Amino acid sequence: MTARSDGAALVRAMPVVFVLIWSTGFIVARYGMPHSPPFKFLLVRYALSILCFLPWIVLARVRWPQTRSQWLHLAVTGVLMHGGYLGGVWAAVKAGMGSGLSALIVGIQPVLTAVWLSASSARSPDHFPGHRGQVTGRQWAGLLLGFAGLSLVVSRKFGHGAPGDLANGVNLAFALIALLSITVGTLYQKRFVAPCDVRTANTAQLAAAFAVTLPLALLESEPMQWNIEMAGAMAWSVLGLTIGGSSLLYMLIQRGAATLVTSLMYLVPPTTALIAWVLFDEPVTAVTMMGTALTAVGVSLVVRPART
Repeated sequence: MTARSDGAALVRAMPVVFVLIWSTGFIVARYGMPHSPPFKFLLVRYALSILCFLPWIVLARVRWPQTRSQWLHLAVTGVLMHGGYLGGVWAAVKAGMGSGLSALIVGIQPVLTAVWLSASSARSPDHFPGHRGQVTGRQWAGLLLGFAGLSLVVSRKFGHGAPGDLANGVNLAFALIALLSITVGTLYQKRFVAPCDVRTANTAQLAAAFAVTLPLALLESEPMQWNIEMAGAMAWSVLGLTIGGSSLLYMLIQRGAATLVTSLMYLVPPTTALIAWVLFDEPVTAVTMMGTALTAVGVSLVVRPART
């Protein structure tokens, strides 16, 4: 009974741990970007992650994707969900955006995904089975609340934020590219990617992200400066975020807890803001708290399943 209860407690804790790990991704960008250009950092991260996955795949004797179309769809999702998403976030932070604001902007992704799925299933129910055929009033309210909260926070930081915690046209553009990439990548994966092992899928996606990031990294003139902070940021990016986060998500999906992870994702922006306040002294004003709370409520309204 003790072993069984301990196992159940571990499963219940997994979604919370996953959210905490996901939140640290924005923090790692703040640690690494003062010492490296964004695309060189990500290029090394992708390469090291692939080198970690390959022996795991060989030892576990995992099957690789079997068809050319599987490889193509995984490559597209890799370009979007790794190259576009991470590239946008890292470039935004390098251009002066704070961890909390970047997490808040990208945190709108579940809202856009859920609303798009609901609207698309009304037009093409066979493409997105299992989703409601229309955007509900609650979802529209959540969408408006989410953008209202985001606008409130951005308006206070635009052009006159503290160094490392400001908003301008350049870093907002990068953050929106990240938001668009993760949203389109999620929708594409739901539509086209067949179920497969997360280790081989991740490796294929990372290889595609490496290919599109390589020319961008070669264009960067700033060198990588290796020190303790840089090495720590890289190690956590590879082992904690790519290997640990992906493995934890895989176990959650196997145990049927993926829906719970989605519902908890709206906690990522406030969690990131709190960590950034502790580590980087990013200000958490009353307006920031209000805007973050509005966005969190909006996302929760959209992703919460309807009662039946």
